[in-house]
Amino acid sequence: MSRVVVFTGLPGTGKSTVAEEVGRRAGVPVFAGDWLLGAMVPHGVLTGVERPRLLAMFYDLLGTLVTRQLMLGQSAIVDAVVDDVQAERWERTAGRYGAEFRLIECVCSDEVVHRERLEGRRRGIPGWHEVGWNHVERMRVEFPGVTREHLTIDAMDPLAANVESVCRSIGVLE
Repeated sequence: MSRVVVFTGLPGTGKSTVAEEVGRRAGVPVFAGDWLLGAMVPHGVLTGVERPRLLAMFYDLLGTLVTRQLMLGQSAIVDAVVDDVQAERWERTAGRYGAEFRLIECVCSDEVVHRERLEGRRRGIPGWHEVGWNHVERMRVEFPGVTREHLTIDAMDPLAANVESVCRSIGVLE
């Protein structure tokens, strides 16, 4: 059975790292919003775009990729900050194609470590920028977390344990 697995959480909480490892183990593509946006920057597509329109474009692009995978009878993993409304939208999309839906929230329970992780990372996404702590603070207000059913993993736990937890939750066995 195909599935849609959405990883959400503030920047620097390990979403991409865990999503990419789960994707490798499951043989499922991981669609990361930052990579899509980075690809558009050199073309001027994002210049002067107001935030609501940018977010709509961001989620629609990811949604199109997810839908295409489901149309092919395949699974998809999404790496993006989402709220309950967006999670519900992708759950409905999964349902239309008879796919399972799983939501994983990544957190970092130690704010000092979270900030250090964020400020020390270099993702190297072409066309995209690294974000600072002020961005995390803004995102914390805009996306206070999901309230619908989900699995929470903490970046303070070992990466291997978090990956194993997610794999068990979504039914991916070694």
